[in-house]
Amino acid sequence: MGRKIHPIGFRLKVNRDWDARWFAEGDRYRELLQEDFEIRRKIMAEGERAAISRVDIERFPNQVVTTLYTAKPGIVIGRKGENVKELRTALEALTGKKVKIEVEEIAKPDMDAILVARNIASQLERRISHSRAMKRAVTQAMRQGAEGIRVQVSGRLGGSEMARREWQVDGRVPRNTLRANIDYGTAEALTGFGRIGVKVWIYKGTQLPEEQPAEPADVYVSQ
Repeated sequence: MGRKIHPIGFRLKVNRDWDARWFAEGDRYRELLQEDFEIRRKIMAEGERAAISRVDIERFPNQVVTTLYTAKPGIVIGRKGENVKELRTALEALTGKKVKIEVEEIAKPDMDAILVARNIASQLERRISHSRAMKRAVTQAMRQGAEGIRVQVSGRLGGSEMARREWQVDGRVPRNTLRANIDYGTAEALTGFGRIGVKVWIYKGTQLPEEQPAEPADVYVSQ
């Protein structure tokens, strides 16, 4: 049995914050947790083509603030904000509270582990060679300024009878170093031979706990 730990959970409160920030006790905690799952499922279903990487949820007594990190903010916002208004209405009906949606743009999608993993998975579903997809993802991330990247795919690669695991690494990825700012993402490709799992680690340099990442320049706040 392997001794594995989630790279992001391993670094919480060191150089990464929680994706959901609120407090509750007892049955109320269970209710809000299930509501968070529903909110995220709703957002991902509505913005399937919007390249949404992460959804942060922050709760106040009568308001829910959701922050969407996306590589395509124009699709999320829509013409004159129509899409984001429809999404806010749907979330308000789901939660029964006032919902505020903030959209933040991901300037370098090739350095976002979740988006890279989804991109590789989509290529595998289009029957592109797994080695070619991995090599392209590694090259693009290093060009964008990553200090290291590791990409791993596992399953019936190339339609082989026996499942196997392959990976490509460039640069250095210190997974055991707490102060290392490592982004991690997974995805699944549904192919004719079965599911193929994709894992991506991207090392963006060392970040000490007191250092705060720069705020993104473009932020859209729904009214």
